[in-house]
Amino acid sequence: MNSEEEFYDAETGLESDDSCEVSLKTPWCSKTSRKTLPAEMISRNNFSVWSILKKCIGMELSKIAMPVVFNEPLSFLQRISEYMEHTQLIHQACTLSDSIDRMQVVAAFAVSAVASQWERTGKPFNPLLGETYELMREEEGYRLISEQVSHHPPVSAFHAQSLKHEFEFHGSIDPKLKHKEAYTWTNPMCCVHNIILGKLWIEQYGTVEIINHSTGDKCVLNFKPVGMFGKELHRVEGHIQDKSKKKRRVLYGKWTECMYSIDPKVYDAHKKSEKKTAADSKKLKKMYNFTSFAMTLNEMEPETMLPPTDCRLRPDIRAMENGDMELSNSEKERLEEKQRASRRDRSVEEEEWCTRWFQLGTNPHTGAEDWLYSGGYFDRNYSDSPNIY
Repeated sequence: MNSEEEFYDAETGLESDDSCEVSLKTPWCSKTSRKTLPAEMISRNNFSVWSILKKCIGMELSKIAMPVVFNEPLSFLQRISEYMEHTQLIHQACTLSDSIDRMQVVAAFAVSAVASQWERTGKPFNPLLGETYELMREEEGYRLISEQVSHHPPVSAFHAQSLKHEFEFHGSIDPKLKHKEAYTWTNPMCCVHNIILGKLWIEQYGTVEIINHSTGDKCVLNFKPVGMFGKELHRVEGHIQDKSKKKRRVLYGKWTECMYSIDPKVYDAHKKSEKKTAADSKKLKKMYNFTSFAMTLNEMEPETMLPPTDCRLRPDIRAMENGDMELSNSEKERLEEKQRASRRDRSVEEEEWCTRWFQLGTNPHTGAEDWLYSGGYFDRNYSDSPNIY
């Protein structure tokens, strides 16, 4: 997607007296974080999705077991934690006094979540019921816990919080800033093209509305469909309006490169002068097109106490990361059968699965049913964690 030194830019403004620019060019890094994976990505050229699907005609799509060669060595719980790659945007929002300025930065944070998906055509491993993942980033000022709370239908819940209590961010996409504001939004539609034939590529499209429930401000972003000639590929356009529906800022750019924010009148005058930027993805091709941030997610850090349900302990993902596809496939099948056997046992005993770290509740801002963090994970009491691996 981008080089190791600069994997994502988020900028606001153009060269005018009425605009400002915020460039975010410093990637997350740690003194001990790895820059590569133990083994390079296995070529998928010798595998055909169509040859697999032909054998599964009449089966429910969600029950078709795909070989791990079409995966990437991360669990879906780890994949959704990539939302935190640009947490500095939320920290920045906490320092801004104007609600429109804060909405600009929150919008950039929302768009940044899909930026890492560019050319990430491998699917993450499906989490096992009860699987967890923790992400501790003291230097970035936050910590995160996620849990697979349901298998049918699959539901993954996560909760992140600032170490300085500046914000909370959970699975319903609801960060809370020290301005006592709550923002909610949903991600755009994601379409994977050429699953059966041709080169796989990903398209994001649809309308995203970001609502500030405290001030009434709203941001409307339109992720453009690619169209016949590819002219609109990766483009995002939209605007921020206040509670009186007056358009205050125009946002535009590419979700793979950068976002701009500008006064609506200035935007109309400068629309033709928008600069095109290119992102260099060559260095990451052999590593599943992972960003520098994604490269660290499955890293085992010494002296870190983890529950036995953490994704980093999954043998099928670890085997794939190490390049042993045969072991990864066999371990994946073993874990899936173990999960099916556990479900049969619960059915016989008429037992319900009990989640550990999240409980169903009501989102206080949207009023919708939501998985809410029940607390206690970081007290490090894992004595009754289930044996899922």
